[in-house]
Parts: sequence; structure tokens; C-alpha cells
Amino acid sequence: MNVTEVYEGITHAYNGGNVSGNGSMGMLNISGPLNKVISILTITILSITMISLGVTMELSKIKAHLLKPKGVAIALLAQFCIMPLTAFCLAKVLQLDPVKAVTVLICGCCPGGSLSSIFSLMMKGDMNLSIVMTTCSSIAALALMPLLLYILCQGFPGLENAVPFVGIIIALVLTLAPCAIGIMINHYKPNYSSMVKKVGLTILLISSIIVFVLSAIAVKDTIWMVLVPDILCAAALMPLIGYTLGYVMSVICKLSPQCSRTISMETGCQNIQLCVAILKVAFPPQVIGPMFLFPLLYITFQCAEALLLALCFRCCQTAKPPAEDTEIYQW
Repeated sequence: MNVTEVYEGITHAYNGGNVSGNGSMGMLNISGPLNKVISILTITILSITMISLGVTMELSKIKAHLLKPKGVAIALLAQFCIMPLTAFCLAKVLQLDPVKAVTVLICGCCPGGSLSSIFSLMMKGDMNLSIVMTTCSSIAALALMPLLLYILCQGFPGLENAVPFVGIIIALVLTLAPCAIGIMINHYKPNYSSMVKKVGLTILLISSIIVFVLSAIAVKDTIWMVLVPDILCAAALMPLIGYTLGYVMSVICKLSPQCSRTISMETGCQNIQLCVAILKVAFPPQVIGPMFLFPLLYITFQCAEALLLALCFRCCQTAKPPAEDTEIYQW
């Protein structure tokens, strides 16, 4: 199936009467130059994020966790079972139209994001496991993300053959390459790691602000279309369910409380930069409409809920500090 047929598949499904009760997402018309600038900046943000993540990784620690893979295996199972199934169930229960459904599914099938390490630190989790898990999920996503999307899209009429898998795989490769560069920098030139992180964060902040402003200009007349109850509900429930079930699965598998909290954060935190890149680059604006802003809604709830959980954990710890955490990762 060629690219044109892919886009026509979603557009036909969208226009085929499956939007009743959810409202129309409308068509988004963005000028060619503006759309190109946003796409380039989106890829730039993704690349910088992954390089910055890569320079925090140490090959020796990655190897140590891979030699004792129980925690990583459980975390991968949580990441690529809980989140995709949560996205699928929410899309079905909320009766999302095809454009909304494919957006939520792509977000749910994304690998873990870099913010999970920050939240794991706040929860006094296993930082090495967090970083290794983010790395492993990014690599595993190269095969699992297209496979899961193909399987899950069979449950939505019109989406069976309407996902641009080639574009998704290209975005995943573009994710892994910068991450590998960061790992090599940290391994061979560790003295540069700190500088790379600082420069990367500066460029990332500036680029993110520019993309936010340009996106606001592009969707100023249609942004209200993404702020609807079903989409807000999906964006709020997905990370919360991920945090909860990730922790429950870890406890059932008898992992330590420290590892359980880490896997909880890893499960609920998605790679939003990758999700934005896929939605922006793989779909034309006329098809995806304002739904390319869904990841921004997701990350808002993702951060708010993680901060709330961290606050509750800190309050409980203050009342009765767990013995295993008294000397680990003081915040």
C-alpha cells in the first residue's frame, strides 16, 4: 500500500460516518513553509532529546542489568502490554473516531520517555534500571511498535491498512541513532557529557518554545477541537492507568519496592517527542488535523499525575520512611 492510499484509508474511514457522537475534528490547512519548519524542528527536538539521554547512559551499567534481566523484562512487558492495551480499551470505550483512535494508539505504543528518569529520582527509584529500561524500550520499539499498531488497528474499521508503518520505522531509527551517539560520547569522551547535556537542554528549550508558538499559530482556529471530553479523558486516564498497573505488575512479580516504583514511572511515561514526530511527519496536516497536539495534552497529565504521586510518596515517607530507601538517592 502506497502513501497516498494510506492517507486515503484514514480520510475515507473518517468521512464514512464513524464520527457520530464525537464531533468532527475538521481539516487543518497549514501553509507549506510553516508545516516544513514545524516538522524540521520536531525532528531536531527528538534528536537532541535522545542525544541528551544517551550521554547519561553507561555501558557497564547497561551490561550489569542485562546480565540480570528480570527487572528489565518485567518493565518491557509492562511498557508494551499495559500501555497499548490501555490505549486500545480507551479508544473502544470512548468510541473514538478513526483519526482520534490512531493518535491514541500511536501514543500508547510508544516506548518509554526520558522524563521517567526524573520521576524515578523523585520516587527514589532505581536510576540505573530507569535509564536501561528507557534504552531497551527504545530499541524494542523498532519491532514491537509497528507490530502492536498493526494488531490493534485491526479492531477499528478503516484502520486495518491505514497506518504508515514505513514512516514510523524511520522515526524510530532516527530516535536510536542520536541515542547511540550520546552513548558513544559518554563512553569515549566522558568529559564532554556534561557540556553536551547543558547545550542540548538549551537548544531543546528554545526549539520547544518555537514549535509551541508556531503550532499555536497553525491551529489557532481549530485548537478547541482537541479540547473535547473524550480526548481529555483519554489523555488523563492513560498515564494514570500506566503508573498504577505498572506498579501492581511489579509487586505481583515480587520486585523490590524501589524497582516497582521505577517500573511504575517507566510504564506511564511515554516518549512524547517521538509521538509528536510520528504524528507530524508521518501524517499530512489535512489528515491528522489538530490531533497532533494530543501528545501535549498527554504530557501535561503525565507530569501532573507523576508529581502528585511523588508528593504522596514523600508525605508517606516522611511519616514512616521505608527501611530500604533511607540511604538511596536523597532528593
